[in-house]
Amino acid sequence: MWLGWNIVWLGALLMGLNGTVAWASDIQHHHYEELVRALFVVQSECPYITRIYSIGRSVEGRHLYVLEFSDNPGIHEAMEPEFKYVGNMHGNEVLGRELLIQLSQFLCEEYRAGNQRITRLIHDTRIHILPTMNPDGYEVAAKQGPEFNGYLVGRGNSREVDLNRNFPDLNALMYYYEKTNGRNHHLPLPDNWEHQRERNQKPTIISWVSQSRTAQVELETLAVIKWMQNYNFVLSANLHGGAVVANYPFDKSRDPRIRGKTTYSATPDDKIFKKLARTYSYAHSWMHKGWNCGDFFDEGITNGASWYSLSKGMQDFNYLYTNCFEITLELSCDKFPPASALSREWLGNREALISFLEQVHHGIKGMVYDNNNNPIGNAEISVAGINHDVTTGVDGDYFRLLLPGTYTVTASTSGYLPSTSTVTVGPAEAIQLHFYLKVAPKDTNLTQSHHSKKNLSSAKVPLNLGPR
Repeated sequence: MWLGWNIVWLGALLMGLNGTVAWASDIQHHHYEELVRALFVVQSECPYITRIYSIGRSVEGRHLYVLEFSDNPGIHEAMEPEFKYVGNMHGNEVLGRELLIQLSQFLCEEYRAGNQRITRLIHDTRIHILPTMNPDGYEVAAKQGPEFNGYLVGRGNSREVDLNRNFPDLNALMYYYEKTNGRNHHLPLPDNWEHQRERNQKPTIISWVSQSRTAQVELETLAVIKWMQNYNFVLSANLHGGAVVANYPFDKSRDPRIRGKTTYSATPDDKIFKKLARTYSYAHSWMHKGWNCGDFFDEGITNGASWYSLSKGMQDFNYLYTNCFEITLELSCDKFPPASALSREWLGNREALISFLEQVHHGIKGMVYDNNNNPIGNAEISVAGINHDVTTGVDGDYFRLLLPGTYTVTASTSGYLPSTSTVTVGPAEAIQLHFYLKVAPKDTNLTQSHHSKKNLSSAKVPLNLGPR
């Protein structure tokens, strides 16, 4: 049924070449076919700064399309950070999906109009926009529509699995390592987490569905994890609905769950995460006021576990498995707002979406080279006093989000002597700090920070179906 989408959307593209980008007053909900057409219209309007690619398929075979913005689409430029927005993870939480379509149209229009802020952002950043992670769930929710949509109808994928409870649980391993001075970044995935089966050379809908029935993660989750593995993302936001608040890690509590009690679960980067959440909240028209949807969140932000504990979520997984810092944005009281409310929501979120994206350019960034000026991939970058390292990408570049201040930074990797520098970070753009590592003498005993990859099974906890 869903095979041959590329041919279908090529036709949609050709039919849409004469289309115009919708203005805020014309915002409507987009079914899957309409969403894909909207993306291709943007790509046709701004062909030199955009690219559309698929990261995989849903259980029902719908492509998970990403729209990329860059002055060199399809190419990672050294020391140019990668950023992503993910919408519609819960199929019935639809505002994020529509906001990301509008954001795509806005970036294209403003770039063409010569907006210096947007032009600079696109020239200096590689932006990836995934409007829907759960297209199957959306279609279920959309059948009911805004007036009759239930709290859970369409939340999960077509197999009714909540995708934000479907990522490998790395928190339990992290909390164990905190007590044993273990690894603090890029934690190993559990054994057989993927449990891939042999694929047919020519996939059919039957093979896609049968593949998902025996996997430990759903196809949509698998596609996003592979996406994270293929791109060195620095900053991200996951757009949800059902509340109005900027939620930051950790989502999962360190303490055993006690009914009726919540506990703050801070990451080593708690201060920068608070700043990132505040950036969105205060740039949003009303999130920062605190009182929304009958709840109060001071400054419009919250630590996830302090709100309620959530296991196997995408936000924590980003931080523990990759270099990416992700927050979760709850953007509307109504999970499926009527089309008449979309224009107000877009205007309320537009500046916040841009301001948050700009945060990817703060902190420090640089290259790690060897004696011969060859870039070194997978080198570790550690900051004294912050127990969370990042690594260089395949091109030898790294990005470390930091608040203004003075830091002691060390670059290290196997077979080389570590190098340490002191750097002062300001409130403006990222400071460039490069490292040149010398090959370690053969008799040098270097203690590496690569700890045991023992896998832990997390205890089962009651399913929490809050907005996240």
